Amino acid sequence: MKLVADKQIYKVEEAFAGMGDVTAVSGGMISRELLSDADILLVRSVTQVNAALLEGTPVKFVASASIGVDHVDVGFLRENCIGFAHAPGSSADSVAEYVAAALVEICAKSGKSPREITLGVVGVGNVGGRVCALANALGMERLLNDPPKKALTGNEVYRPLEEVLERSDIVSLHVPLVESGENATYHLVGGDFVSRMKQGAALINTSRGRVIDEKSFKDVRSRLGMVALDVFEREPAINVDTLKLADIATPHIAGYSLDGKLRGTDMIYRGASAFFFKEALWDADSSDLRLQKRAIDLRGSEDPVRDGIRGAYPIMADDEHFRRVCSVPQDDLVKFFEGLRADYPKRLEFPHFKLTLSENQRAAAAVLGELRFEVEVTPR
Repeated sequence: MKLVADKQIYKVEEAFAGMGDVTAVSGGMISRELLSDADILLVRSVTQVNAALLEGTPVKFVASASIGVDHVDVGFLRENCIGFAHAPGSSADSVAEYVAAALVEICAKSGKSPREITLGVVGVGNVGGRVCALANALGMERLLNDPPKKALTGNEVYRPLEEVLERSDIVSLHVPLVESGENATYHLVGGDFVSRMKQGAALINTSRGRVIDEKSFKDVRSRLGMVALDVFEREPAINVDTLKLADIATPHIAGYSLDGKLRGTDMIYRGASAFFFKEALWDADSSDLRLQKRAIDLRGSEDPVRDGIRGAYPIMADDEHFRRVCSVPQDDLVKFFEGLRADYPKRLEFPHFKLTLSENQRAAAAVLGELRFEVEVTPR
């Protein structure tokens, strides 16, 4: 078979080599012409998969190494008997750890302990659920909002949005992009949303850029405390003025851990293998990534939890690199944004880090263990 793949899918050529000839290109170069003799198309969220791309091609199977599917016309695939797989949950731990890193920075700037913070989680799916778990480990009170889950379960743990906004010191968004309907999330966050938040509350968005109406958000930004944005409304042609409104800004890389990328590739590979009734020969568990460990000695730290998270993922370094976009000419914005994502440094998730703490840091050691770090307590 012939496969066309986005070259940024982690280890895509290695994984799919046993299925046929893999042509790996930039996601922006995937075209109908390139698919004229392709059996399989492998994409990320940057490629719009629809009739305009696929009609008249021999593509029999599409897979996206992403958690969302708003870039894929699933109805068209179904109507044309084209198989489909994606990778829900593959980057959930990565995004949750990004949020944890943002939370400790927000707490540090506010001078508050995480135990003094109420976190509102809007959208409690794969990512939101993990964010709740990490926030619980940090000692935060959690308020959850998820109307579809409330309707499905009737569980009172899911609170009305108004209550979550009024009571939360930090609001973290983890909703899918839904264009219309009762539970629409397109432009969910604007003047009205922010006006219902606590004065000085913080906002984190790692969901979809178009969840925020950037134009109206700009007018009410001063009402908020810290803002962390990983996604933007007009990616990759972002509005630099929106970036300047954020205290933490990153180029849509919250889910970009190597672990998440590996899980995503593994999920779409197994989906393709099942669709074509082929034996899955590539084994993600054999990757050398699984064996990597990094040591951090926290015995001299005054705040081991904060410093452990910062040591594993220094989120402000990503912010610093991204802010260079402010000096980039307008015509080069897209290239710069995509370049940051394509050349993103290797980032390992928390379980790859072995943290050493002392006997008098056992409380922090317990928290870090709940955050999935490997922890060793030794004499000073």
